[in-house]
Amino acid sequence: MKLGGIKNYILRYFTIVVVSIVASISGVAEDKVEYFKYGDFNSWITRNIPESRVLGGKIKTLYEVGPTQTIEGAKAYKNLDGSPWATSNVYAKVVGISKGSCAVVPDTRSAGNKCAKLTTIMERCKAIGIINVDVVVAGSMFLGEMIEPVSSTSDPYSKMDMGIPFTKRPKALCFDYKLEIPVNGKHIYSSGFGKKKILPGQESAEVMVFLQRRWEDSNGHIYAKRVGTGRIRFDKSTKDWVNKYQLPIMYGDITKETGYKPYMGLIPSERSYYARNSKGKLVPVEEVGWDNENATPTHIIVMMSAASGDAYTGTLGLTLWIDNVGTVY
Repeated sequence: MKLGGIKNYILRYFTIVVVSIVASISGVAEDKVEYFKYGDFNSWITRNIPESRVLGGKIKTLYEVGPTQTIEGAKAYKNLDGSPWATSNVYAKVVGISKGSCAVVPDTRSAGNKCAKLTTIMERCKAIGIINVDVVVAGSMFLGEMIEPVSSTSDPYSKMDMGIPFTKRPKALCFDYKLEIPVNGKHIYSSGFGKKKILPGQESAEVMVFLQRRWEDSNGHIYAKRVGTGRIRFDKSTKDWVNKYQLPIMYGDITKETGYKPYMGLIPSERSYYARNSKGKLVPVEEVGWDNENATPTHIIVMMSAASGDAYTGTLGLTLWIDNVGTVY
């Protein structure tokens, strides 16, 4: 073999070895993603709810994430086919008046590929002499169940069974997202009672993941310690989709960690999320402290929202698109 041929052979061999090593390293370092059931948001349930005649008697269409089908009538919804997803879409029945609210809808991302579209809206309910309210509704999705029919606007978290059983320790929550924040949009509070208020500051979209270790006492009270935390607020519109975004999960007491924000802290008792106890009663989950960083969780809370403040606050038209939600290992 001539010298030039030997050099070319050595070069090719060296290139193959380097490529093989790089491929091997990449394979070892590659993240493993476990997607939540129906987390690609390609399958939706359509609910056609006839509103009361005093409200006009129109059909209000609501959407839920689950096996594709259509449900007719003013019926309370419970998650179908093991879907872990609930939304801020609700069927309400207040003083005998039936109404639907819809701030989360399926959207087409590309041919044959859907996503979830979450928008902050003003839900109006007007019936002369009976009811006249305007309520800010932030489109949101969470792991758990919405308890229907909703009968009032008081204590909104008491209408939600928040979180699902979960014992793993992922390093991040991953998802695709797109965000549109209206230019000069006002930050509004309106719960349906009293005057609307313009709040200071700009509203943001939010994504959170909490890992909790829960237990129940003999009286049916549920307590929890925070095992893992990931929470972020997005305050800038995106030009297009941000794919495979990873929200890191920090374990144990994170109050001294770099990047810690006050909104990542423990859930205050007056804003506790709810869950069903062993007797089937919906009760507050009292988060009483930070757990050991090596603790094993019992439940996971995941929520995405087109707002980041208290209930009944938001910027009308703020829209968050979400797709492909899973945990990273």
